[in-house]
Amino acid sequence: MAVIETRNLTKIYRVARKAPGWLGSLRHFFRREVQDIVAVRDLTFTIEGGEVVGFLGPNGAGKTTTLKMLTGLIHPTSGEVRVAGFSPWKRETAFLRNISLVMGQKQQLIWDLPALDSLRINAVVYGLEETTFRHRVAELSELLEIQHILNQPVRKLSLGERMKAELLAALLHFPRILFLDEPTLGLDVNAQAAIRQFLRAYNERYGATMILTSHYMADISALCERVILIHQGTVWYDGPLSGLLEKFAPYREIRVEFHQPIARENLQRFGEVERVEGRRAHLIVRRKDVTDVVAQMLRNFPVMDLTIQDPPIEEIIRRVFALPGHSPVP
Repeated sequence: MAVIETRNLTKIYRVARKAPGWLGSLRHFFRREVQDIVAVRDLTFTIEGGEVVGFLGPNGAGKTTTLKMLTGLIHPTSGEVRVAGFSPWKRETAFLRNISLVMGQKQQLIWDLPALDSLRINAVVYGLEETTFRHRVAELSELLEIQHILNQPVRKLSLGERMKAELLAALLHFPRILFLDEPTLGLDVNAQAAIRQFLRAYNERYGATMILTSHYMADISALCERVILIHQGTVWYDGPLSGLLEKFAPYREIRVEFHQPIARENLQRFGEVERVEGRRAHLIVRRKDVTDVVAQMLRNFPVMDLTIQDPPIEEIIRRVFALPGHSPVP
């Protein structure tokens, strides 16, 4: 059953234009010029209950604008959207109890108070009884492994601990639908892994539907079987993550460290040389050529260490849309 449905969803911002200088300000005062900026155009997709979907695109593609329309924070210019059977922009109480929006660069916990005090405020906002509140805090804090930090002021928590507490606050009312906008932004590798593990466990335990935006490939690959790729506010791809990599990233990254410095020209026959720094080199190689390239390197050069990995999502996006400074793989 579809939990989220959009049809021809469009958002256009009308922005004033002003020429620089005092003369431009004077003209702007008497005759204001405006231009239309299309953030999202004719966006159509459906998400079933319990799905975890990666929502991808370059900066400015319209990802956050779409999430804000789905949560009712902004009103679309045109088109239709239903979330859990509700029109989001009506902001009905029953709708708000079903959703939660987590933004990695925003916080709702009060900085100088213990996290538990902020959770109590949220409990009052959502009308949770004391028994229910205690049960939910105990259950979620155990999943997040933060029982020991809830009585500490938020300002004394590490970034990873603070993000876990933010998740607890966002999920206190057990929403059916989670909108996650860069939830691991700025976290170290261990904290990112812990957040991913929790979100996976939460989805499996409660069957929550999730839409996730992230520039970290590990977030998407660990949580999402399906991805929606948008560019300039329009869907470019909607399907399995494996299909995205095969279609848009037919290459892999090879990071290699040699026993001694290697000249760039000696590596160019293996693929696209991104950079060479002393004994370390970073190459982009077609997937079908990786095995042969690695074998040739090991035969011809004294290799100390070699790593093969998929490129980051942001790198894939830049190459897909040929953004400045990134040429396609030869």
